[in-house]
Amino acid sequence: MLIGQVSHSLDAKGRLIIPLKFRADLGSQFVATRGLDGCVSLYPMEEWHRLAALIKAAPIAEGRTMQRYFFGFAEECETDAQGRVLLPVKLRSLAGLTREVVIVGVETHLEVWDAARWDELENSVDDADVIAALSRSSL
Repeated sequence: MLIGQVSHSLDAKGRLIIPLKFRADLGSQFVATRGLDGCVSLYPMEEWHRLAALIKAAPIAEGRTMQRYFFGFAEECETDAQGRVLLPVKLRSLAGLTREVVIVGVETHLEVWDAARWDELENSVDDADVIAALSRSSL
């Protein structure tokens, strides 16, 4: 399970070291794509295939937008022997990733955030937002 968060930095070439705590669940081969809310999402291959099946099964009106959003920006990635991955330039640009990043485990995948943007997001959510969302869910 991919949970928790780690502050990290990109090197000068745009490579990110995948923290050891995430490597086994992410795998050495995974898919990087545009994430929701302005991040880069990293999906283990099994989870990527599950997401792809859900998107392909959606009605065409919604499905085509999701296909463009997720598949159009997707890149298969692989870590090197040191656990580093070169994040695609387009994805780094879309997410505003420069040097300092936060890697966040969101159970099924990882999100890579610009550190300042993550701080803003983290500080914008309060207990009332979470309670309201939980009350609308089937938990």
